[in-house]
Amino acid sequence: MYSYEQRIKAVELYIKYGRSAAATVRELGYPSKKNLRRWHAIYIRTGGLPERSAPKPKYSQAQKQAAVQHYLTHGRCLARTRKALGYPAAGTLRQWLLEHDPDLVKESTGSYKGPLLSAGAKRDAVVELCSREGAASVVAEKLGVSRQVLYKWKAQLLGDEASPPMTRRDDSDLSSEHEALQQQLAEMERQVHRLQLERDLLTKANELIKKDLGVSLQHLTNQEKTLLVDALRPCYRLDELLAALSLARSSYFYHRARLRLPEKYAEIRATISLLFKNNHRCYGYRRIRVELNRLGIVISEKVVRRLMTDEQLVAQRTRRRRYSSYRGEITPAPENLLNRDFSAAAPNLKWLTDITEFQIPAGKVYLSPVVDCFDGLVVSWALSTSPDATLVNTMLDNAIATLEREEKPVIHSDRGAHYRWPGWLSRIQDAGLIRSMSRKGCSPDNAACEGFFGRLKTEFFYGVDWQGVSLERFIEQVDAYIQWYNRKRVKLSLGGQSPLEYRGGLGLAA
Repeated sequence: MYSYEQRIKAVELYIKYGRSAAATVRELGYPSKKNLRRWHAIYIRTGGLPERSAPKPKYSQAQKQAAVQHYLTHGRCLARTRKALGYPAAGTLRQWLLEHDPDLVKESTGSYKGPLLSAGAKRDAVVELCSREGAASVVAEKLGVSRQVLYKWKAQLLGDEASPPMTRRDDSDLSSEHEALQQQLAEMERQVHRLQLERDLLTKANELIKKDLGVSLQHLTNQEKTLLVDALRPCYRLDELLAALSLARSSYFYHRARLRLPEKYAEIRATISLLFKNNHRCYGYRRIRVELNRLGIVISEKVVRRLMTDEQLVAQRTRRRRYSSYRGEITPAPENLLNRDFSAAAPNLKWLTDITEFQIPAGKVYLSPVVDCFDGLVVSWALSTSPDATLVNTMLDNAIATLEREEKPVIHSDRGAHYRWPGWLSRIQDAGLIRSMSRKGCSPDNAACEGFFGRLKTEFFYGVDWQGVSLERFIEQVDAYIQWYNRKRVKLSLGGQSPLEYRGGLGLAA
């Protein structure tokens, strides 16, 4: 609390410094910028600042009189008055009694000693207690003492000679044990309540925000915590929900208000989900953003990434495999002409080829493509259930059919037997193609083709249940994917266009 002089000084200094709250607070060390601006607004509006008014009394005069009157008419007991009226504290009531009549306080605060009895009277009382036929309270009331005092005299006189059947537990002992049991029961109920709250929070996190049941509640975002609080408010108090989630009250109400606003990206969320589904569920946020730009929706990559995370749209990732290589040579291999330079200035200058295997419950399928280094276009491809000469020969015949008479590309492959058979060599010679081979067991020498296989399997093959799919149906789906890859799949290296779109933009024949 600041005095009137402190507030006036702060406002005058604030005006002097051209309404610079930072400079004023820096010099005075008080108050907050918000309070300073509020004081200035009051000062401008009223021409001054109000004096601090005296605090309003907690109890009215009528309440004071009622408490004193109850004390006087109900046995002059402080505890009884507090219990009946619910106020005030013992010290406050004594102060009121002192104001009413100083002698009342002296009488009420003096301790009552009870009747002074001789040792013989106490002995007689103990004898009567042990030989009584009625209740012990009757004997105590006749002597003007309490039952506890009566049993205390008995213990002092008889000591260890008092037989167990004659001793009885005091009501105070029973009351303390009962209170301890009640506290233990209350603590167990609190623990059960806390565990139930934790369980409900984890269950709701699984239902509403699709989190695992073992998720740490403290690692959730404030918006996710707000969703959980709103879902469980009919069952639990707000303060215990906020404490369980370590969520500030101000943060809760801020995000609660934000959640009530209309969803800014509602339509874009639906569009992103549709694009992700229509593109084999393999597009990351960068390619999704390119597709959105094509639709005239301009949005940052960060927002796309956040929306895809919210919708749990996760593209398949590359699976690591152990490095392996083949052994043995059957014929001399040509030189590696590409030497890992997979760039090309025009189409049909450098071709890459290889064979990859798909294993599904129905059997194995083999793919042999020809990939153009210019833009990654799959020039031709062949699919078969056997990795034989017919597979690679069919693929090569289809690729040669796309060439013009003057085009003689370099065709690069690994050192597999498929690319050393007479049928392959004769076709290469007749078409005037130039052979190139990787080094022994060195797959990076054909990295561009291996990269196509990796994208194909990550986006199309891995993570899909192929149970019940026949070999013929699987071959059709692989064929459809490669056609989509050539026509529609955007490549960031081509400016967000597919290979055929890129060639069309350059005026090149597909």
